[in-house]
Amino acid sequence: MDRYSFLNAVHPAYIAELYDKYLQFPDTVEPSWRAFFQGFDFGIENGSLEALGIEGGMAEIPEAVQKEFQVIRLIDGYRSRGHLFTKTNPVRERRKYSPTLDIENFGLSQDDLHTKFQAGEVIGIGEATLEEIIRHLESIYCSSIGIEYMYIRKPEEIEWIQKKLNVNDNQPKYSPEQKKHILKKLNEAVAFENFLHTKYVGQKRFSLEGGESLIPALDTLIENAAEKGVEEFVMGMAHRGRLSTLTNIFGKSAKDIFSEFDGKDYEQDIFDGDVKYHLGWTSNRQTDSGKKINLNIAPNPSHLETVGAVVQGIARAKQDRRFKDNISKVLPIVVHGDAAIAGQGLVYEVVQMAQLDAYKTGGTIHIVVNNQVGFTTNYLDGRSSTYCTDVGKVTLSPILHVNADDVEAVVHAMLFALDFRMEFGRDVFIDLLGYRKYGHNEGDEPRFTQPKLYKAISKHKNPRDIYAEKLIQEGVIDKGFTAQLEQEYKDKLEEKLEDSRKEEKTEITAIMKDEWDGFHYAEGDSMVKTFDTTVDIKKLNEVAEVITRLPEDKKFLRKISRLIEARHKMYFEDNKLDWAMGELLAYGTLLSQGYDVRMSGQDVERGTFSHRHAVVKVEDSEEEIVLLNDLKGEQGDFYIYNSLLSEYGVVGFDYGYAMASPKTLTIWEAQFGDFSNGAQIMIDQYISASEDKWKLQNGLVMLLPHGYEGQGAEHSSARMERYLQLCAVDNMFVADCTTPANFYHLLRRQMIVDFRKPLIVFTPKSLLRHPKVVSTREELANGSFKMLIDDPDAKVSKIKTLVFLTGKFYYDLLEKKEELKRDDVALVRIEQIFPLPKDEITATLKKYKNATDIVWAQEEPKNMGAYSHMLMHYEESRNWRVCSRKMYAAPASGSSVRSLQRHQRVIESVFNPTENN
Repeated sequence: MDRYSFLNAVHPAYIAELYDKYLQFPDTVEPSWRAFFQGFDFGIENGSLEALGIEGGMAEIPEAVQKEFQVIRLIDGYRSRGHLFTKTNPVRERRKYSPTLDIENFGLSQDDLHTKFQAGEVIGIGEATLEEIIRHLESIYCSSIGIEYMYIRKPEEIEWIQKKLNVNDNQPKYSPEQKKHILKKLNEAVAFENFLHTKYVGQKRFSLEGGESLIPALDTLIENAAEKGVEEFVMGMAHRGRLSTLTNIFGKSAKDIFSEFDGKDYEQDIFDGDVKYHLGWTSNRQTDSGKKINLNIAPNPSHLETVGAVVQGIARAKQDRRFKDNISKVLPIVVHGDAAIAGQGLVYEVVQMAQLDAYKTGGTIHIVVNNQVGFTTNYLDGRSSTYCTDVGKVTLSPILHVNADDVEAVVHAMLFALDFRMEFGRDVFIDLLGYRKYGHNEGDEPRFTQPKLYKAISKHKNPRDIYAEKLIQEGVIDKGFTAQLEQEYKDKLEEKLEDSRKEEKTEITAIMKDEWDGFHYAEGDSMVKTFDTTVDIKKLNEVAEVITRLPEDKKFLRKISRLIEARHKMYFEDNKLDWAMGELLAYGTLLSQGYDVRMSGQDVERGTFSHRHAVVKVEDSEEEIVLLNDLKGEQGDFYIYNSLLSEYGVVGFDYGYAMASPKTLTIWEAQFGDFSNGAQIMIDQYISASEDKWKLQNGLVMLLPHGYEGQGAEHSSARMERYLQLCAVDNMFVADCTTPANFYHLLRRQMIVDFRKPLIVFTPKSLLRHPKVVSTREELANGSFKMLIDDPDAKVSKIKTLVFLTGKFYYDLLEKKEELKRDDVALVRIEQIFPLPKDEITATLKKYKNATDIVWAQEEPKNMGAYSHMLMHYEESRNWRVCSRKMYAAPASGSSVRSLQRHQRVIESVFNPTENN
């Protein structure tokens, strides 16, 4: 009997559906069927089923079943590779890919075209001829939208996508009114750029021309997202198309943009501003259906992808603050350039953050304005991957490639992306394939490097005119409709231009003003005041009691139990609080006052040096216990997360978080201080300069372990000199604390004041357990942050050598001073290095009037550390004696012996002026 005769008894539609499921998710198919399909595939790939020892080979399987299988394989081919054969490039011929989707490559022939197959069921059209199936597949996968998704590993997502694509064969279906609205937004995009091009000839504006369909797409996204419950949008984008987006989507007055084009001075005195296509904006918009939504576009520097991380942080802050129960109500949107998304490593870091508890935001819609060229670099020289969006596959995100000339397809793809994000809370990428009408900027000549491409572009119609012709052919509009739209829009722009030129100065508006209500801008003088950071001792005791008691019904590692018990003893019995207790009590008291605290970074839960233990694990279950979330009464939320191994992306995220949540103490801690080098762009472009460029306050705290303990070049210096070089006027705080109490008050000051500045703290390593680095309860409860700490043991009249220094080096010198019994030396610690407490330094110099030897001492090489900063900011320091390592290229020696020798020589030179260090 024919061993495969049972196939005749099974309905072909069932077999087709089962084989389709097997091709996509083999493990979900019943084992005997899976074995059969594996054998069939093996036979197909090897040309015969005899290879498996099946007598009669293919002949044993009914021909109808064989053909159904071949059609299913064809469908699978379109799903997997159809995106390679789309009509998505408006100005270039696509590269040729092999093998093609010709039916002969799937064991089918022209003779099969009119045969009906049950396989049509799997694409939602029922039994259909092969010709009809191919027509549907071409429409779904190979027209103006190409989609990549078959690498996704979740069957429910694959099935959702396929059902979605089968609706209308992945082709848009819009009413005449919807089409007119799309044309209206497309006209605004085109007319806006034309207006600027004629009024501001040669000025940089990074126009959207060639990608104007972005505007109706964003408009549709926002309108439809609001209908699905989204209340806030957070967007980041670089230069290309930004001005059009600000005006036509965010509602920024064209009058303000014209003022920026005219290069007027600013209303504010201490403010340098930025170029117009870097500025952020916040607005409240009412949708066509009457819903009120909040729109935010973050400011961005010229480092194109940096803003992507910032957007995620802003979105997460808004979710944590207002939408914990439904984070989908805040939608992040990031607009990329094709060269940037492919070439910038930060994109990978941000993509990897998308599903992590510390950084997830419920799915981001990524849109690439694909110019097919980066400045002058051809796309073939800009990436090795097939597509610029291939980074999206890291998190198995669906990717849609869309022809930017087909505006209805672009809008359709955007709606697909929105629905997927709202359904699954995951990222989606849209690759908007267009072109760049002019050079990188409007004064550039692109034909120098792409003469053939720009010859084609010069003859190419813009997307509005292409769409208008289509609508005329469909009878939706008449020939005069578009001209009328354009004239009405231009008349409005002319009116705004005239109003703009009546004003002499321009004013830059800070974004997210509602979040910053009640905060003020602070200048240098107010940054060196003493602020009240005291706490009632009873409140401090309550906090200490909670964070020094583990739950009695859970089992912990003996080391953890002993550590927490020791904390209880050090607070309530010994009254000698170490660094960790000072830090945790700062968080606890702020939480008890209603502030939130967020900390992230590599290994911050335990702490790189095993000092913090803000999160402890139950031994058997690894349940996480966070004592700081168990304070009595109303308290803020304490969030602490170990980060992925990223600096750039994580600092960008946390900076964005602090931007949107000024009542949260937001902290990023480096594993070692100089690891912050990986985030240098964030430090240079945002942290040090954002208030000056964008009127943007930010209270991000960066904790950077710093100190010379013989651990080599990369584990010694936090590169203090780099931060200090960036300090100017009133842009940030820089501190190097030496006592738990001072660190405690510094952290509390960061929240208590009514302004926000970034705070850079050079934190200790060896001092975390140093027996002399302790403070009392009273110093925490009743003290304040000391910008300068005088020598507590100095007898003023005896002092001949007055030493100014910062940080951990104080304890090294103190040990030597006590060893030598030098009561003629005073060690004065400068705890706040910027703004420099000049009045306190001057008062100290006057106090020790008998001192004839004034010293600046540092453990860093002379070309590093704070020495150059002192020279720039305190004139008298130029006459001081300098005790430091010599100038070196590397921060420290890799040899612990050599490092110690150099360290000792510096110490000796402090106490012996003739010592050559």
